[in-house]
Amino acid sequence: MELTSIGFLVFVIAVVIAFHLTALTAYRSAIMTVANVGFIASYVTDLQQLVPLTAFLLLGYAMIGLVRTRRSSSSLVIGMVLVLCTYVFIKRFAFLDGLPGLPFPYVVVGLSYILFRVLHLAIDASQGHLVEPVKPSAFFNYTCNFLCFVSGPIQRFEDFDKSARTEMALDADRVFHAFSRIIRGYIKVIVVSGIANYAFLDLNHRILTPGLVPEGGRFMVEYGLCALTYAIYLYFNFSGYMDIVIGVGKLLGQDLPENFNRPFVARNFLELWSRWHITLSDWFKTYLFNPIMKTLADAFPQPALVPYLGVMAFFVTFFVMGIWHGTTMVFAIYGLVMGAGASANKLWQLFMTDRLGRKRYQALGHHRLYCYACRGLTCAYFAVGVTCLWVNMDQLRWLGGALGPLGWLGVLLFLGAACAAAMFLQDLVTSWSEKWRSRAAILWRPGAFGNLWSAAQILLILMVSSFFHRTPEFVYRAF
Repeated sequence: MELTSIGFLVFVIAVVIAFHLTALTAYRSAIMTVANVGFIASYVTDLQQLVPLTAFLLLGYAMIGLVRTRRSSSSLVIGMVLVLCTYVFIKRFAFLDGLPGLPFPYVVVGLSYILFRVLHLAIDASQGHLVEPVKPSAFFNYTCNFLCFVSGPIQRFEDFDKSARTEMALDADRVFHAFSRIIRGYIKVIVVSGIANYAFLDLNHRILTPGLVPEGGRFMVEYGLCALTYAIYLYFNFSGYMDIVIGVGKLLGQDLPENFNRPFVARNFLELWSRWHITLSDWFKTYLFNPIMKTLADAFPQPALVPYLGVMAFFVTFFVMGIWHGTTMVFAIYGLVMGAGASANKLWQLFMTDRLGRKRYQALGHHRLYCYACRGLTCAYFAVGVTCLWVNMDQLRWLGGALGPLGWLGVLLFLGAACAAAMFLQDLVTSWSEKWRSRAAILWRPGAFGNLWSAAQILLILMVSSFFHRTPEFVYRAF
């Protein structure tokens, strides 16, 4: 079920109306169960296609119950290995191509986020955080919540359970802000990401089609612009999706966590990932980075080594995060690029702190020229890195050969300078328009002006969607 389809809107309206027919907790839980089943069913044409997903859910639920009962590290390790092996088998990673698979097509959408939630529950159960057993209905609604099923956000079970147990009545203020958030999401997905996608496809066609490939510096420029427009498309498409599901969640009594916080104002690569897909980054930090750091610190207890152990932990964490995005070799390259960026960022911080001292390095970080240079290079490196999300291995090999080391460096410097200049201009415009912001705030509050502004945005969405004929699909569904 496409996010931008009429079917999805009708589905959401029906669920919200049914949800608020009564305030009974059991009734609302049942409505969410039916909605979640219906949403998943929209991805299949045959019930057999749900067998692997169902088996994975049953395995995860059984493992959580076992870990909670036994509370031993061995049961947790065995359960996690079994769940991870089953996940890798169902997802069909490239290195398993030689092994026999299931002889029928099946649903894998949402499996990665189910894995995160299952592992989160299992680890919390082993640590004694789950005081009561998780009911089957609560487990299903948590792992298969249709709002978060495709691509998050990754909500903690405690927060989900608290929302499910809390009575919530709609009032005018909540409805207005929910609809405003939903409309803003559709503006991002249909208007901004639609325009960026249009430009990206045009550039992509020119740089990857034999006979159309430009030569020399023009090729570097067009590839750089292609990479940048894809990064813009990816951000507005993904963050717009989050705005929509968070807004719908407000209508269903769910306070879903925020997943983006202006990532392109980040001054380094590590900060960017603390602002981009925040719940995913937090999950990896809690359940992978911190355990790796603890293990390394126990093995090498010398205090002077701790910062460099962090470099290793960052590389492993970002590499695994990259591989998680896809099952083919190009995603392993993506993981290496992300891991290299995080490690280089940490090494640069250590180097500069050692050379300048902490105070002088912090002062340098606030220097305007240095700040914009860092922001521009961060954005450029990210845009080049996510090239792995829109090419296959053959195309990536060809790009690498066509550009060469100096070409890649040239693209980074060109994009870094362009992004830094654009960010500087944006900050100037923002600063200049600050005095008008208080007057414009009336458009974001309930009332006649707020309703009129919402209607104008809906009209813009309809105009743009009719122009493109086909709105962009939700890009992260493919990962």
